[in-house]
Amino acid sequence: MSSAWNNIYDTLDPVAFSIFSIPIHWYGIMYVLALLSALYIGKYFIKRDKLDFKGKKVDIYFIYVEIGVILGARLGYIIFYDTQTLYYLSHPWQIFNPFSDGEFVGIRGMSYHGAVLGFLIATYIYSLRHKIALGKIMDLVAISVPLAFIFGRIGNFLNKELIGRETDVPWGIFVDGVLRHPSQLYEAILEGLGVFIVVYIYRNYQKFSGELILIYAMSYGVLRFLAEIYRAPDPQIGYICCNAITFGQLLSLGMSFLALLGWFYFKQKSKLA
Repeated sequence: MSSAWNNIYDTLDPVAFSIFSIPIHWYGIMYVLALLSALYIGKYFIKRDKLDFKGKKVDIYFIYVEIGVILGARLGYIIFYDTQTLYYLSHPWQIFNPFSDGEFVGIRGMSYHGAVLGFLIATYIYSLRHKIALGKIMDLVAISVPLAFIFGRIGNFLNKELIGRETDVPWGIFVDGVLRHPSQLYEAILEGLGVFIVVYIYRNYQKFSGELILIYAMSYGVLRFLAEIYRAPDPQIGYICCNAITFGQLLSLGMSFLALLGWFYFKQKSKLA
């Protein structure tokens, strides 16, 4: 592997460009691309499979989800990972403050698991208000989100965050003089492409409405757990146990376990219907 790749962070600027002196980070661009690609992937499958989503229903749902995901991701990070949780909860106006000491630094710190909670709440509210079956919405989400998630992990890589554990593999990336796994790209492949393949194939065996989102959650949790074997723990938390297991891995296993319980429950319920 070329030295240029190993030392890519020496030349990679996390700021893509500036507008009126306000820096636009690659991370923000990738986040927007993730949301937009999920929307258009969803529309593609609606058209291809002739799903019952008419008119502006998907566009309206996208607005609900966008708000839910952004709020959930930010609040989730503050609650699960940030060391200043009490400060933010007592100063909520600071949660989305992009300035620090008068300097624009952007909004840093987003949690995937928090985004999931925000998404679930937003989807439930949308389902009630627009009288669309929750399971039907969830199945569409399960096939639309995984590939879009690749953009998010690429954004992490470009933003030089969520770095990998130390390694000696030839494709490692130097971070502050230490060779590390490009774990963000591992996660893009496993959590994005890998989960999409699982959900896409399982569509042929679906037995009940809402099953695909449970398959998504199970497969994501397992593949995220595997990907985090190569990811360094959050510095403010460290390893949770055995000097190897991270908090993100525990959350992912919990997510898979709950999805598995839900799958057994709704599968049995569908048989009795």
